[in-house]
Amino acid sequence: MHDEHGHGHHEHHDASSPEVRVEALEDLLVERGLADPERIDATIRRFEHDIGPMIGARLVAEAWADAGLRQRLLTDADAVVADMDIRGAEIEHIEVKANEPGVHNVVVCTLCSCYPWALLGLPPNWYKSPEYRARVVREPRAVLAEMGLELDPSTEVRIWDSSSETRFLVLPERPAGTEGWPAERLAELVTRDSMIGVAHAADPGGH
Repeated sequence: MHDEHGHGHHEHHDASSPEVRVEALEDLLVERGLADPERIDATIRRFEHDIGPMIGARLVAEAWADAGLRQRLLTDADAVVADMDIRGAEIEHIEVKANEPGVHNVVVCTLCSCYPWALLGLPPNWYKSPEYRARVVREPRAVLAEMGLELDPSTEVRIWDSSSETRFLVLPERPAGTEGWPAERLAELVTRDSMIGVAHAADPGGH
């Protein structure tokens, strides 16, 4: 399971895959002068680096730093998002689920790829894959282990199935040793994968 984006690499993929179809359509539009590849790449970079997942990371970091905000986020995330003037695609209704000792949350969309774009940016390819969507429900510990996250056997794993009505965001546990850190620095520890629930927040030792 991994991410990749590129142009002109159809030979590396199953011809029936959505990625190949999208790339073929993009190539056709560019060839006919109906699309500018530089603008396409700029839009992708904007979603990957400017729109998200930094917006979600900021939200998590501020919740780590402010217990009152954290409680509000868990109770009524929609109100918090509105108060912070966060706007964009697929966040009409958001629910936030907090990881804590003994409980770990993971997000999936079993039917398609519902995902809070405005908070996390572009969904990774593995999130949209049939393998992840099916297996993480049946055998979450095995899937998480394959992605590098080993959980204690006593930890309860809760799976949240996103839909067109509700998108979920995981509030990862705040790493130890970050007491007194400002929200801006805390946000550097929050990764997209930790907000999906397939990873912990980054190690503060590297920051």
